[in-house]
Amino acid sequence: MAEQWFYDTSTGQVQELERKGQQKDLLGPYATREEAEHALERARARTEENDRRDREEAEEDW
Repeated sequence: MAEQWFYDTSTGQVQELERKGQQKDLLGPYATREEAEHALERARARTEENDRRDREEAEEDW
Protein backbone atom coordinates (compact mmCIF):
# COMPACT_ATOMS: atom_id res chain seq x y z
CA MET A 1 0.00 0.00 0.00
CA ALA A 2 1.26 3.46 -0.84
CA GLU A 3 2.10 5.70 2.07
CA GLN A 4 -0.30 8.48 2.91
CA TRP A 5 0.54 11.49 5.02
CA PHE A 6 -1.68 14.01 6.78
CA TYR A 7 -1.18 17.38 8.43
CA ASP A 8 -3.01 17.60 11.77
CA THR A 9 -4.12 21.20 12.28
CA SER A 10 -4.81 20.66 15.99
CA THR A 11 -1.25 19.54 16.76
CA GLY A 12 0.74 21.02 13.89
CA GLN A 13 2.25 17.59 13.28
CA VAL A 14 2.57 15.46 10.18
CA GLN A 15 1.16 11.98 10.67
CA GLU A 16 1.12 8.72 8.76
CA LEU A 17 -2.18 7.13 7.81
CA GLU A 18 -1.98 4.57 10.62
CA ARG A 19 -1.47 7.25 13.29
CA LYS A 20 -3.69 10.01 11.99
CA GLY A 21 -5.88 12.07 14.29
CA GLN A 22 -9.53 12.99 13.98
CA GLN A 23 -10.71 13.62 10.43
CA LYS A 24 -11.95 17.12 11.28
CA ASP A 25 -8.39 18.20 12.13
CA LEU A 26 -6.64 16.78 9.06
CA LEU A 27 -5.44 18.12 5.74
CA GLY A 28 -4.59 15.49 3.19
CA PRO A 29 -3.88 12.84 2.25
CA TYR A 30 -0.54 13.68 0.69
CA ALA A 31 1.79 11.30 -1.13
CA THR A 32 4.91 12.40 0.74
CA ARG A 33 5.82 13.66 4.17
CA GLU A 34 7.26 16.82 2.59
CA GLU A 35 3.96 17.65 0.88
CA ALA A 36 2.15 17.22 4.20
CA GLU A 37 4.69 19.46 5.95
CA HIS A 38 3.73 22.27 3.56
CA ALA A 39 -0.02 21.68 3.77
CA LEU A 40 -0.82 24.98 5.49
CA GLU A 41 1.24 26.97 3.00
CA ARG A 42 -0.52 25.29 0.09
CA ALA A 43 -3.95 25.80 1.66
CA ARG A 44 -3.16 29.46 2.36
CA ALA A 45 -2.02 30.02 -1.23
CA ARG A 46 -5.16 28.38 -2.64
CA THR A 47 -7.36 30.47 -0.35
CA GLU A 48 -5.60 33.69 -1.38
CA GLU A 49 -5.98 32.79 -5.05
CA ASN A 50 -9.68 32.00 -4.62
CA ASP A 51 -10.22 35.26 -2.72
CA ARG A 52 -8.48 37.18 -5.53
CA ARG A 53 -10.71 35.53 -8.13
CA ASP A 54 -13.82 36.27 -6.07
CA ARG A 55 -12.85 39.96 -5.86
CA GLU A 56 -12.27 40.11 -9.61
CA GLU A 57 -15.61 38.46 -10.34
CA ALA A 58 -17.38 40.85 -7.95
CA GLU A 59 -15.79 43.83 -9.71
CA GLU A 60 -16.87 42.47 -13.09
CA ASP A 61 -20.46 42.13 -11.85
CA TRP A 62 -20.62 45.84 -11.07
